[in-house]
Amino acid sequence: MFYYLSLTTILVIIDQLTKYLTVQNIALYDQVDFIPGFMSWTYIQNTGAAWSILEGQMWFFYLVTVIVSAVILYFLYTEGKKDRIFGTILAIILGGTLGNFIDRLLYQYVIDMIKVEFISFPVFNVADSFLTVGVTLLFVYSLYLEKKSAKI
Repeated sequence: MFYYLSLTTILVIIDQLTKYLTVQNIALYDQVDFIPGFMSWTYIQNTGAAWSILEGQMWFFYLVTVIVSAVILYFLYTEGKKDRIFGTILAIILGGTLGNFIDRLLYQYVIDMIKVEFISFPVFNVADSFLTVGVTLLFVYSLYLEKKSAKI
């Protein structure tokens, strides 16, 4: 369990550090090219989820985050001992979840800063990346387990 909580803590620190550096170095709504034509840093404050859905519904985000975090912690405790890959994936998801939760608690919005320039996509942050990677890994791992159990 220590490994999973340590990984989650490191991911939250990375997320919060990138948000701190964004706020300290980029004015709200300003854009700084990182890789021209590919990616820029653009500081925005998001009171919703992706594409600003459920904008301003902080009570909903608080409730969902507490429930999701509790479920993840339960599975980390019960299943993480048995399956280190599954536990690591859950720790990544928890890191992303808590990174955005901290913003919502402190500011009533989430600090977003990564803008992909070559497609129309919402500005996002490092915690969002952890969530996306974690959920993708969980999906792929579930397919692997399903295929493995079908062979038995």
